[in-house]
Amino acid sequence: MSFKTVLAMIGNMEPAADLARAMEIATELEAHLSVMVIGLAVPATMGDFPAGTVWLDQRDQDLRLLDGIQKQTAGACEANGLSFDVDVVYADGGFVSEEIHRRALYADVLVIGDGVRADSMLTRRIVDGGVFEARRPLLLVPKGRKTTLKPRRILLAWNSRTEAARAAREALDMMTWAEEVHVVLVDPDTSYWVSGGEPGADVAAYLARHGINVVVEQLLSGDRLVEDVLERHALEINADLIIMGAYGHSRLRERIFGGVTASILEENKFPVLIAR
Repeated sequence: MSFKTVLAMIGNMEPAADLARAMEIATELEAHLSVMVIGLAVPATMGDFPAGTVWLDQRDQDLRLLDGIQKQTAGACEANGLSFDVDVVYADGGFVSEEIHRRALYADVLVIGDGVRADSMLTRRIVDGGVFEARRPLLLVPKGRKTTLKPRRILLAWNSRTEAARAAREALDMMTWAEEVHVVLVDPDTSYWVSGGEPGADVAAYLARHGINVVVEQLLSGDRLVEDVLERHALEINADLIIMGAYGHSRLRERIFGGVTASILEENKFPVLIAR
């Protein structure tokens, strides 16, 4: 597989659980695990006034907590015989995004668990720095279900858009190794200029030229949310992983009005690889 450096981001919520899932991924891939222990700092000024002792006390408390997580992380990685490095990043949102961007440039895949995703602001910073700026795939690892980057059966969410095509290209090696790839279109646009003569046929032919065993499926949502349709179908076909493109609309529109990507980031219970 092409994933040799895994960048896992953990926060101060459920750090042990998120780390355990990242270690499982790195062990499976025989990859180096790079861990960022991240804390979003409260700004040092409030309006036009400098912060007082309360801010300093909170900063010291946050840093002590993150330092403890860093030490526990290093101990767990050493105990499991992993090649690893671990650093603490504690800064306000913009600097955190920049640091994630810098680190993600030298990683093959980013990994976050439910603990990080419980913090919507931190998740947003990870998406901004890692997915948008560094253009690295992001693996969402939910608890309660095994997650693998060596899947036997894959569901590729397809809508004939650039984001979906980039996600497919990013995961091409993975799909080549899989036994079966289901290209799934929910309420597909059947107009010729969007999906060609038959929705899904073009991408199926493209994947088949790479030796991938492809099944094309067109599903009706029946007024259900697209993310719910995808997750339920993934369970029905016993898929190991959903692959999808990130943010089909503008980032601003997606944040204000939501969308499939936003919903998946917040509450999915199935392993998903997001790329852009």
